[in-house]
Amino acid sequence: MQVSSAWLNLAGALVAAFVSLELTRQVLLRVGRRWPIGSRLVKRCHWPAVATAVLMTFNIMFYPLMMGPTPEEQAFGESVERVTTLFIIGAVTWLIVRVTYAFTDVALERLDLVEGENNRRARRIKTQITLVRRVATATVVVVAFGAMLFTFPQVRALGAGLLASAGIAGAIVGIAAQPTLGNMLAGLQLAFSDALRLDDVVVVRDEWGRIEELTLTYVVLRLWDERRLVLPVSYFTQNPFENWTRHGSRVVAVVHLRVDWSVPVEKLREELYRYLRTNPLWDQKDWTLQVTDVQPNGLIELRALMSAADSASAWDLKCDVREHLIGYVRENHPEALPRFRVESPETRAGVPWPAIEADDPRTP
Repeated sequence: MQVSSAWLNLAGALVAAFVSLELTRQVLLRVGRRWPIGSRLVKRCHWPAVATAVLMTFNIMFYPLMMGPTPEEQAFGESVERVTTLFIIGAVTWLIVRVTYAFTDVALERLDLVEGENNRRARRIKTQITLVRRVATATVVVVAFGAMLFTFPQVRALGAGLLASAGIAGAIVGIAAQPTLGNMLAGLQLAFSDALRLDDVVVVRDEWGRIEELTLTYVVLRLWDERRLVLPVSYFTQNPFENWTRHGSRVVAVVHLRVDWSVPVEKLREELYRYLRTNPLWDQKDWTLQVTDVQPNGLIELRALMSAADSASAWDLKCDVREHLIGYVRENHPEALPRFRVESPETRAGVPWPAIEADDPRTP
């Protein structure tokens, strides 16, 4: 009779736990209509909370059923309790991690909506939050694993014996974990020194791309052609790299043209400014057109600079300007197209080109 009553109590406790969880879920959903944290908690923590509540209720109510008068029943009850305790530690760890993610998700969602001048600061905070919660998750998992081990008496005894040789064990663990710890510290250094952020535009090993993922051990760079370049975090602390959005997302695009000396630079400069004013990718700030070099083959190098709001816009603007200037020179100043000159005895003597062509018997 007592056993039947205990089983009924267990069933009633489980039903009460499910009802309490459902009521809590409904309250959080109502709260989530005004505060996003409620809906995030429901989305992230529903199943971890169910697992934790069921296991804790089962452990509390089921233990008296298994602790019978005989040694065999008591040993079986202790084994069941130990296994249940391990599952409870795992469920609580799962719940803590998911609660942490739920709270940080609210902040990350708000940061994703930030644009304009505050975008750089938002990306820096997003990078720091992402790395910190990964460190927190790793710490919680390690602590939980240690707690699981210490539920076994044999492990506790072994731990007491290892304390005498803690120095040797610490040195061995330190040497084995040196790459992992080095990468973790490098990731935290990058995040909190503001040297690298998510969505930063960087050039690494002559490859242009954006920081897509920044973890404790590696960095994923999404290249312009949708390839992914995966590098260890320590690479960015030990090697130089270009960060185009270090102090802002604004980028200056460069277009180089090599044309003949006869090109009217001033008209080309006016045409560039006229075209930029009609192109929505230009941010209406910086532009210039300069002669930057004289080539040995008789050409001059023109450099056109124009600014854009971000790297993607700068790339498209650069291509548009290059195409337009090439078309403008070809249609309006074809004599300025690149050409090679050959020196002959007549040109060396200073005879003009028309005279040479008239006196040349090979001239048709």
